[in-house]
Amino acid sequence: MLNGNRKEGGLRRVVVTGAGLVSPVGNDVESCWASMLAGKSGGGPVTLFDATDDFASRIACEVKGFDPLEYLEPREVKRHDRVSQFSVAASAQALASAGLNGPPDGVEPTRFGVIFGSGIGGISTFEEQHRKLIEQGPKRVSPFFIPMFIPDISAGYISMRWNLQGPNYATVSACASSAHAIGNAMRHIQHGDADMMIAGGGEATITPMTYAGFSSMKALSTRNEDPGGASRPFSAERDGFVMGEGAGAVVLEALECAEARGAEIMAELVGYGLSADAYHITAPPPDGYGAQYAMQMALDKAGATPDDVDYVNAHGTSTMADAIETAAIKAVLGERAYEVVVGSTKSMTGHLLGATGALETIVSILVCRTGKIPPTINFQAPDPECDLEYAHGGVIERPIRLALSNSFGFGGHNVCLAIRRWD
Repeated sequence: MLNGNRKEGGLRRVVVTGAGLVSPVGNDVESCWASMLAGKSGGGPVTLFDATDDFASRIACEVKGFDPLEYLEPREVKRHDRVSQFSVAASAQALASAGLNGPPDGVEPTRFGVIFGSGIGGISTFEEQHRKLIEQGPKRVSPFFIPMFIPDISAGYISMRWNLQGPNYATVSACASSAHAIGNAMRHIQHGDADMMIAGGGEATITPMTYAGFSSMKALSTRNEDPGGASRPFSAERDGFVMGEGAGAVVLEALECAEARGAEIMAELVGYGLSADAYHITAPPPDGYGAQYAMQMALDKAGATPDDVDYVNAHGTSTMADAIETAAIKAVLGERAYEVVVGSTKSMTGHLLGATGALETIVSILVCRTGKIPPTINFQAPDPECDLEYAHGGVIERPIRLALSNSFGFGGHNVCLAIRRWD
């Protein structure tokens, strides 16, 4: 139940007024969205390192044509890992789309915060500096190594660049990192800790060490002969995820703050569910009870029922866990699960790990705004355990009132965000 600008119980309403993206299918929101509606795959051979035949997987969804000098001075570029470059770029776009260049008139810097997640942080810097340590000795390790590597530094850089002095930290929960960041930012505004927040996440993990590790786990697709078709969520012959990279950022603010400055509202963030599987370091439980709990909590916090849900942006990684997520969706939504559209844009972007929740929250916002649902591409054969509507046939157009965005991470971290169309 809503009462003016506050929910029942005194919590403030939280709206989205800006969004920014750097992704494998476009380096801003507009181009990324156009690519998704066109069913464009971001997959290709790895080019960021020499992926020899020793690597089981040699394919990736890399960011293409990104120029950090559009957002940073040359001196700054040298002191930012690729993940921080992406994160600053996405945040700059989000602020610009919200009509901002820092705290607006009437909002103190201490009331504008930043929460920015990353599952791994500056891993390319880590690998480069480790090689220097081994080959040249400790004196050759850069004095910027630590601030370029630690996962919280993107949140720090963003706050410094725009003088945002409110709540500031990073969330590190594997592939749920940026979804946690957005949900936590929402709560800070709801409870009055801040009036405005930048929230999201970045990741840049297409590196030899990361590939070696995920390949040893047999988590990556080895469909090297077909990079564009390798990410196949919910399809029977899916064989692992395809690594992606990039960043996503949103500007959140209290409804009264957005209305006072005449901001264009993109959507309302109405629910945040989170849980732990407490089951296994990498695998979800067979019935997906942790995912169920997070989705149900998001619905409850939104004051919504399954009948209100029209779209689920699934975690949908192109692994065997897709069937478990399908079972969890059916358990929470009941018969309504067969009427909603369940999509996985990872079929096009690959898996951005800690940044994926932010990207997919933005996708869910755009779905609510436009009534257009991007396809889940690369469907080849049905899986009897994945029997919902996944938009395999192309773009689906229908009014969307409420969307759920799922993000699940190694360690058993589960997040579901509920986004309501703004009328």
